Amino acid sequence: MFTGIIQATGHIAALQKKHADMRVSLDIGQLALSVIELGDSIAVSGICLTVTEKTAQGFTADVSGETLSCTTAGDWTLGSRVNLEMALTPASRLGGHIVSGHVDGVGNIVKRWPDGRSERLRIKAPDNLAKYIAAKGAICIDGVSLTVNTVSGSEFEIMIVPHTLQQTTMADYVAGQGVNLEVDVVARYLERLLLGDKAALENANLAESISKELLIEYGFITPNQ
Repeated sequence: MFTGIIQATGHIAALQKKHADMRVSLDIGQLALSVIELGDSIAVSGICLTVTEKTAQGFTADVSGETLSCTTAGDWTLGSRVNLEMALTPASRLGGHIVSGHVDGVGNIVKRWPDGRSERLRIKAPDNLAKYIAAKGAICIDGVSLTVNTVSGSEFEIMIVPHTLQQTTMADYVAGQGVNLEVDVVARYLERLLLGDKAALENANLAESISKELLIEYGFITPNQ
């Protein structure tokens, strides 16, 4: 479990393709190496990876074929910069929002432009994720907890303040670049819960399960509406 508050940036120190998956070694920059243990979970640009080996400058982790298929990890090259966050502890402050490190898909930066001292980004999400993205809701982009400013179809806009630009890899973003997206975990579970008993059926569809009775039961409308 993470918060989306980046603790350091690092870079890819080594890559080794192993059949359908990959082993990666990272230089963790200013992240405290002394507190990292084997088996720890660390979010690397929003991807939860497990420490399999400690190195002089960081750690090594394995990246599964599933992770390669739905994140930007397959695009990493030697020297690629990454955002880093260690997992929450019971004493941690929840400064961002609840982030699992399980990437839902890859979005693409449509446009970037200055807005005062900040930068505004427009990002296109995969169509299947659009329903989970709401104005003023939370979203995690490359491991960074952010607030959605506006939404139009599958595209949404976010504002990046100067501090975030300085402390993360977002200063490097350019139009056309892919980014890891994790939607709000509450939205994902809410959709599944609303399916009710139909969740056990193959290819269950929430849209087909919504009825007036369901909306009344959960308080979205009154019986007279």
